[in-house]
Amino acid sequence: MVTSSTVVRTKVRTRIGPRAGALLAPAAVAAGACLGCAVIQWGDPTTPGGPLPLCPTKLLFGIDCPGCGSMRMIYSLLHGDPAAAAHYNAVALAALPLLALAWATWALGRWRGRPVRSWQHWRWAPAVTLVIVAVWFVVRNIPVAPFTALRV
Repeated sequence: MVTSSTVVRTKVRTRIGPRAGALLAPAAVAAGACLGCAVIQWGDPTTPGGPLPLCPTKLLFGIDCPGCGSMRMIYSLLHGDPAAAAHYNAVALAALPLLALAWATWALGRWRGRPVRSWQHWRWAPAVTLVIVAVWFVVRNIPVAPFTALRV
């Protein structure tokens, strides 16, 4: 007789193997990125007054944050215009290959069952990333030519 206090354990068989199961998290991240790109494609952030939100930093303080222009940069890349993408956010454009490499090494490490070291594991990577983002934040808000061309 099974009572409410008795825990019944059943062995549930999964249809996916352990390696394929390890790739569920990287696949979910890739699916989320594709969904984000689809929303940006649909929302067209280059059109004023569209359904996509404005940057809160720009809205409240009137300055460009390091991420300002990222949605327009992705939109331009989706339309095959890398020059416009670089205009909207050059640092984020340069970071995309590094993010893709980080995702690929993470997925490979999950597939192999052990971590794979990549650029983000280097000792100086967080400090360099912070300095690049901070310099980008300051430089794109300098109100003197030629820096005003970096504003979006």
